[in-house]
Formats: sequence, C-alpha cells, structure tokens
Amino acid sequence: MWTKKNIPDQTGKTVIVTGANAGIGFETALALYEAGARVILACRSLEKAEEALLQLKNLGGKGTLETGRLDLSSLASVRQFAETFLQNHPQLHVLINNAGVMTPPPSKTAEGFELQFGVNFIGHFALTGYLHPLLRATSGSRIVTVSSGAYRRGAIDFDNLRSEKDYDPTREYAQSKLADILFALELQRRITAIGDPVLSLAVQPGANKTELSRYMSEDAFTAAVERVGPLMEPWQGALPSLYAAVSDEVRPGGFYEPDQDHGYRGFPVLSTLKSHAQDEVVAKKLWDFAEEATNLQYPASFQS
Repeated sequence: MWTKKNIPDQTGKTVIVTGANAGIGFETALALYEAGARVILACRSLEKAEEALLQLKNLGGKGTLETGRLDLSSLASVRQFAETFLQNHPQLHVLINNAGVMTPPPSKTAEGFELQFGVNFIGHFALTGYLHPLLRATSGSRIVTVSSGAYRRGAIDFDNLRSEKDYDPTREYAQSKLADILFALELQRRITAIGDPVLSLAVQPGANKTELSRYMSEDAFTAAVERVGPLMEPWQGALPSLYAAVSDEVRPGGFYEPDQDHGYRGFPVLSTLKSHAQDEVVAKKLWDFAEEATNLQYPASFQS
C-alpha cells in the first residue's frame, strides 16, 4: 500500500500543480510541499491561490510555495503563465496537469471550445507545450496528466468539439478525460521517438469528495454515489498523482489508478487502459487537432 509517507525527499525539486487551490490539487501540493519541493500553485483565481498558500503554510512543510494565475479556458492566459514561469525558474521537475471542470452549464472557452474539452485538454496541451523545453532540460522530469474513470465512457467526436451539434455535460466530460489519456500516451510515444528523457504519465484519482461535483444537482450526486459507492477523501485521491510524480517504479506512458472496486477506491497501482484509450490513430488525429488549435508543435527534436 503506497501512501504519501513513501514520498522521498523532494528538496530542490520544482513542481507545478494546476488547480492546486482545492480538492485533489490542494492535497497533491501539500504532500509535495511537506516533502520539501518548491510548489507553484497554478490557479484560475489568484485570490484563491493565495488563500490556499496560507492554508498550506499553516499546515506546515519544509518546501516553498508560490502562486500563479492560470486560466486554462484562455490560451492567452496559459501563455502568460508559462512565460512568467520560464522567466523566473531555471528548472521544472514535475508538471501535474490536475485542474479540471466537470458537467458545467453549456459554456465555451475564449477560443470557442466546449468548456470541459477546452479546459481539461486543450489548455493543458498548450501549457505542456510551452513548458516542455524546460522540462526536457531538467534531469528526471515528468508530466502527470490527471484523467478520470469517466474516460471509459468517452469517445472523441471531432465534429462536436465546439458544441456544434448539442451539449450533453456528462458525455462531454467523459470525452475530455479520454482526450487527457490519449494525449499523455501520444506524448510519451513522441518523446520516446526522439530520445527525449521526459516521462509522460496518466492517472485517475477514483471517486472522491471534492468541489468537482459542484455543478451536479443533489439528485444526480446522490445517484452517482449510489452507483460508484463510498467516496474517498481528497488526500487519498491525490495518491495516484503523487505516485506518478515521485515513484522510481513508474513506467513510461503508464496509467495509474486506485487498486480496488474498478478504480473507484484504494491505493495507486499500474493499471490497464481500455482499448479505445490506446487507439493510436485517434490519438494522432487529436494531437494534430490540438497543434492547430494552439499553434504549438512539440516535442521538437534535439537537432532542430
């Protein structure tokens, strides 16, 4: 059973956690801060990030904390965050793409993408692209992308990524979380192909008590709990992310999730993805789409 007590000393490591002000992101940041890392709390609301920083300091840790405004629904904000970070930090050991939105009312990003697809996938694709050169220049670096068990129900509808047809919140959420896994695995294939030493890993946290469910009605929430069973506390949901971020036993392109009840509860283990999440044809098409949407092409070869 792997817990945060197994985290080795992280002194000297620099880590970005997106969506670090609450829930799993907060617990992920706390564990790494306790272990000695320099943790950047990258959040849509700078005010909430500062509040989280104070809470973390009150809890105590041997690392250091910083905040940064990162609105993943705006590619301009993503670029600004990355540029500011690159100006002020010579290394980046771990990027944890944790932030997400689930089943909101019909909404779109600044660039016109359905909000869940835009925030959960496109925003993180862009952030990773801007930061990848520094990750590659930092020894032992990793990219951890947080998905959800909902990926199992997902399918990528390339004709409805801007809600061109209709909007189904749970369908769109599942699509965005499938996109996260396809992205993480395709990134690993691409960096492996050019001898890039960065690791790309995917995780899903199981069923947890977090603010992610704030858009669900009381009846829908009750039905969901009846379907999946008891919810874990956020600290336990953070364990797959933490394992992927620090364990020496991770496998390139690995997928980590709780080990019990079909991934809903338990402690992190290497798991097997459903076949549609390993579809390389769909992954490449999605990658090409994201490159065009963000005007970013990465990873660059060492010769370029």
